[in-house]
Amino acid sequence: MSLEKKKKLTIKNVYKVFGEKPKKALEMLKNGLSKEEIFEKTNMTIGVQNASFEINEGEIFVIMGLSGSGKSTLVRLLNRLIEPTSGQIIIDETDITNLNDKELIDIRRRKISMVFQSFALMPHMNIIDNASFGLELSGISKEDRYKKAQAALDQVGLSHHALSYPDELSGGMQQRVGLARALANDPDIMLMDEAFSALDPLIRTEMQDELLTLQSEHQRTIVFISHDLDEAIRIGDRIAIMQNGEISQVGTPEEIINNPANDYVKSFFKGVDVTTVLTASHIAKKSYPTIIKKDGFGINSAIQYINDYDFDFAYYLTKDNKYLGVLTLEALKEQKKINGNLEDSLLKQEVVNENDSIADFINIIAESFFPIAVVADNRKYKGVISKRTLLKTIDEGAING
Repeated sequence: MSLEKKKKLTIKNVYKVFGEKPKKALEMLKNGLSKEEIFEKTNMTIGVQNASFEINEGEIFVIMGLSGSGKSTLVRLLNRLIEPTSGQIIIDETDITNLNDKELIDIRRRKISMVFQSFALMPHMNIIDNASFGLELSGISKEDRYKKAQAALDQVGLSHHALSYPDELSGGMQQRVGLARALANDPDIMLMDEAFSALDPLIRTEMQDELLTLQSEHQRTIVFISHDLDEAIRIGDRIAIMQNGEISQVGTPEEIINNPANDYVKSFFKGVDVTTVLTASHIAKKSYPTIIKKDGFGINSAIQYINDYDFDFAYYLTKDNKYLGVLTLEALKEQKKINGNLEDSLLKQEVVNENDSIADFINIIAESFFPIAVVADNRKYKGVISKRTLLKTIDEGAING
């Protein structure tokens, strides 16, 4: 049984009204008036309306929608750069809507960093001073902030540019400095508002890869705002779709593609080629038996274990969850006849990387007798993809397209 994921952020019934009498606007909403009717009557704007969702610890949670949907307003509510009109925003077990200014500043310094679309670098300051600027504002000593900033620059591949100036760097490198500045205080949560949208497509993809690499090394909770569907699907563990200040649907890319909540959500994904946008990690399942390599576990134990699961094969893993291969009943029984050992029964079939798109591995699965194992870069086992799962994903994606 899988452990329940820990909630890092909980957003409960959050509203944001821009205008002089927000309570009046909320009352009008309660009485059934639309966002447009309220604006027409009062000149007040409903920026976010009854937003309720949870964000798990360590996930990349993408909020996307068209211009004016409320996504950028929502992300600024999460650290109270914009004050919510009503509702709760809970980080760990703290409702930050109840914090005073001093307590809020402390939360921002310790737990949250933000990366904006604009690089916002100080042109007269070198890179390490730009990266450590937030730490300087927090009163950290020069020695300590330089140490933390240098570590952050190392993470984003700019270790040798500490003494350069912004105008000496490319756009992609400048955004890496912005990312390093956010990483410098080692935040639990990173809020990223259209962080890569100003970059050229190739550099944008490189920055997405950079973010995914950082996430694999240092699991943070990332809330990423985007209007780009390909970007959302590529980096997001889950996606929230916004329309007119409301959350229309929250789910994994596969869940939303296969089961769009309404026509608005469906329009986002219309015509999407699931073989190019969904990766192995999106459709891998841990529904087949696995055997852990350990002393005292031999051929007879493996045969018994596989029979108990009513399968004729199982996946063989190390104690730290690294994939070794497939053990089949047929091969195990052959080795038993000749007093062989368990490792000699191992079928070392081809594997799929968790970041590969369906188009990259469709032929591998089509030609394989067994479901193919999905692994991370370090060979950690992520599950398997069967022909049935693959065909179902392609079929449902085609229907919804």
